[in-house]
Order: sequence, then C-alpha cells, then structure tokens
Amino acid sequence: MKIGIEAQRLFRPNKHGMDIVALELVKALQRLDTPHEYVVFVKPDEHICLTDSSNCKVVTIPGTNYATWEQVQLPMYAQRHRIDVLHCTANTAPLWPRVPLILTLHDLIFMDKIQGPNTQTAYQRFGNMYRRWLVPQVVKKCQKVVTVSHYEKERIIKTLQLPTQAVEVVYNGVSNRFSTPPNMDEQLRVKERFKLPDRFFFFLGNTDPKKNMPTVLKAFAQLSDSISDVKLVIADTSSAVVEAILNTIGRKDLLSHLVLTGYISEQDIAAVYHQSEVFLYPSLNEGFGLPILEAMTCGVPVVTSNVTSMPEVAGDAAILVDPTNADDITAAMKKALLDLPLRQKMIGEGLKRPALFTWEQTARSMLNIYEQIRPPHD
Repeated sequence: MKIGIEAQRLFRPNKHGMDIVALELVKALQRLDTPHEYVVFVKPDEHICLTDSSNCKVVTIPGTNYATWEQVQLPMYAQRHRIDVLHCTANTAPLWPRVPLILTLHDLIFMDKIQGPNTQTAYQRFGNMYRRWLVPQVVKKCQKVVTVSHYEKERIIKTLQLPTQAVEVVYNGVSNRFSTPPNMDEQLRVKERFKLPDRFFFFLGNTDPKKNMPTVLKAFAQLSDSISDVKLVIADTSSAVVEAILNTIGRKDLLSHLVLTGYISEQDIAAVYHQSEVFLYPSLNEGFGLPILEAMTCGVPVVTSNVTSMPEVAGDAAILVDPTNADDITAAMKKALLDLPLRQKMIGEGLKRPALFTWEQTARSMLNIYEQIRPPHD
C-alpha cells in the first residue's frame, strides 16, 4: 500500500501535542519492517525534524493558511502521489479527500463551551470555530475515526452520533528518551537557560482554558503561604496572562515565587522534568494527557485530574484530584512533596506505566487499521 499521512504542522518550531504524536508515529512506522510505503505531507517551516527513509517520503506542500492547505492542496497532492489511504492526524481532514480517509480525532474539547475567562489567542479561537464547523461533517466521510482513549471514544460516539464500530482507540506512546536522565552538563545548561530554581513544581500552563491555570495558581498560592522554598515553574505562557490571573485572585505577591520559561522544546523538556519535585497536570479536559507519561518516565511524582481520560492514562500511579477544587490540588501538592513513602510509591508505580504505552504499539495498531481499509496490492 501507499499510505499518505497528513502532518501539516510537523515542521513548525514550537510543537505541541498533536505534532509530537504525528512525528513519533511516523518514526515508529519507519522502523517497522513492512512492504508499505509512507508519504508524509507537511507544510514548509523552519524545523526539519523528519527526512526521507527507505519506506518513507516527505512531501512539502505550500499553502497560505491551515484551511486552504487542508481542503485544497492536500487532496490534490494525495491524488498526485496515488495514495491508497490518507490518514489525517490532527482532528480535521478534507471534506472531499478523493481517497479513502482515516481521521485521528484526539478529542472534542473544541466543541465545549468555555467556563470562566477565555484566555485563548485569536488563532486558537479561529481554529476551534473551524473544527466545530468541519468535524461533524468530515467524520461521516471517514472509513475509520481513531481516537486516543476509551473515554474519548464514548464521547465521540455520543456527540457525533457514530456507530461504535466506526471509532477505534489507539493509545499514544511515550518516548524512551525520557527514561534516561540527561547528564549533568545538559541539566545545568537547561537550568541556566530557563533560570530554574533548586526546588520546584512543574506546570505546563498554556493559554488554553482547559489547562486550568487560575485554579492551579490559587492552589499554589495556598501552598506557598506555608512552604515558601519551593517555586512554581510554568511553561508555555506569558507574564501578561499570569499577572492578569494573579490580579483577579488578589495575589500579585505570588509573582516572585513563579518562574515563567516560555515554550520549552522537546529537546529540553526532559531535563526540566528530571529536575522537578512534582509535575502538575490538573487539567479540566484531556483526550489523552501525554505529559503525564513523560513525567512518570522521568521518575517524577504526578498530580493530575480525576476526570475525562486522565485516570485512564495515569492508572494508580498518580494522585488524582478534583481540578475545580483548589484546596484539593493544594493538599495533593503537599502530599506529593512531603510524604516520602507516598513519593517513592508514586515514582515506582509511574515507572511501570510507559511499558503499556509505546510508539511501536501505536504504529502497529495504526498499521492494522490501514490494512483494514484497503488490502495490500498483489
């Protein structure tokens, strides 16, 4: 078979979850010994993180914006390269694909009404409008919809009124590179670059409301009143967003206890995980929650939410909290930091989770789906 894989934003410098999933999937497919050929369609950008191999060709497609690239350019190139099946990896796909279509629908968060202040950028708001318009139509044209957790599968079936057999669960994986601690020189380089304190909680902030930053800041404010020597490192957000939240909760004084790193690349984030005391991921809604596994692989205790997919991913290896309850998060932070027997138990259980979520398993599951859509040529 000739399998097309859409990975439009793969080459952008600041990658996020869906980009990383697509990259790791393709790399795992490249490693598999199969007779199939893969054609990966990307938009030109600065970070060339994938190159051709014996079974994989990378094709750059120019385009002015996300929608035009996907709806106009991608179907043309898929047909030009005589693709047998097209796998779109990031929630959306062409309405008129011209070839059999598989869609990875990571979640339906874009369809939810935002609770509280909307901290999304204009780009994020436009993207969610586009998805709300497109996804209910395009899923009806897919040979298979793939999602990343059983929680999300049930939600997709119910919300989009799809038959059970139309949706398949394929878990994400976690890279082995997180399991090996960076050497001391690398850790020192990352510590100096991001001005990391000696002891800190690590929180992947982001401006998306689902990341729950206001409640996390309330919880940390309560903690810092009694434990002042541990700071909170927040990645991927701006000082303006954080300061606005602190003003709202009346804790401008907390700013001196925070370290804002900005975006942390995949090359650097393992060193940040390894140096942290506790990883915080009390999100309001996740289709999967890959950072939970990344932190566990690094041997870091995790505090995450007891809702949506997060218990499915974390198992019994994390402290689960009500993400809407700041007191609950504060109590969990204290336990994860100060209760040494509990810390050791969490670390030990966390190190067992990655074996259940590998990119090789992800690739083989996707390969099985590709081969169901259209059998290999004779």
